Amino acid sequence: MQPWPLGPGAAVLTFDVRSTQTKAALFDTEGVMLGLSRTMIPAPTAAHDATEALMAHVEDLTTQFARDFPLVTPSATGLIAQGIVDDKEGIAILSAGLRWANVPYKRLAEHRLRLPSSFSNVARAVGEAEFTLGAGRTHHNAMVIKLGSRIAASLFVDGRSHDAGGFAGGLGHTIVNPQGDRCVCGSRGCLQTVASSGALLSRYTDLTGETLAAWEDVLTLSRKGDAAAERVWNDALDALALAISHVAAILAPEAVVISGGLATIGDEFFVPLRQRVDALLSFHRRPLLVPAMFGQNAGLIGAALRARAATTA
Repeated sequence: MQPWPLGPGAAVLTFDVRSTQTKAALFDTEGVMLGLSRTMIPAPTAAHDATEALMAHVEDLTTQFARDFPLVTPSATGLIAQGIVDDKEGIAILSAGLRWANVPYKRLAEHRLRLPSSFSNVARAVGEAEFTLGAGRTHHNAMVIKLGSRIAASLFVDGRSHDAGGFAGGLGHTIVNPQGDRCVCGSRGCLQTVASSGALLSRYTDLTGETLAAWEDVLTLSRKGDAAAERVWNDALDALALAISHVAAILAPEAVVISGGLATIGDEFFVPLRQRVDALLSFHRRPLLVPAMFGQNAGLIGAALRARAATTA
């Protein structure tokens, strides 16, 4: 049982859906998170496609929460997932990893669970948590970057989330080098091919032929003066700074909040990144670059906020 700064409000169920597993939790009326779990999504069969498999899985988890916490009655559910999601309509427009295209998950969840539901993508849920309760809460214009195996962002303009029908926030697929590596999206030189945690590993392997276990190993080798690791690390900082400078020129955020593993190393990451962003800007508003306040469960906090909003919609 772990408290979060949600404050009093409706009890809600939250589900963070990834390609192979679902993270789930129940938030009670005091904002306490109960029963945090990670469970595997059953593989689709000929009789049950990916949509039906997920809905059945969510229903099973809801039943389990009811058994484990009989005194907490949820008033709504909040689902989040990777991919392009139309928050307003609650539709999964596209998620290659989850094999979704134009699936009305909000409507399906409400029908299945008999509760008001919200549906958003993971990056916007993380952004919701940070902008409403975390490191971005004192600003009206901000970008929250989720930096990990994938790179995505959420945008807040004049105090409101800007999602453009689900297509805004694709920071990982901004082009930072037109002659760069091919991205899984089909484009060449996307930020994700340089600055994601997976890119740090693959680019080091491309340069040296050696395979490392984790992105932290690249940083460790860079500290020791390994030339390939230094190049990979500096290229990642350069590319991320370039992408942030583009957003600064177009949307002029007051703050850029960065979450994910790279952001947890503190000044070793933020000091050179700030220097690079500052060098790229001229008359522009210089955004504050700050680490996120919430960790790996930030998405569930955002999902809880969205679910609570669904109870009053």
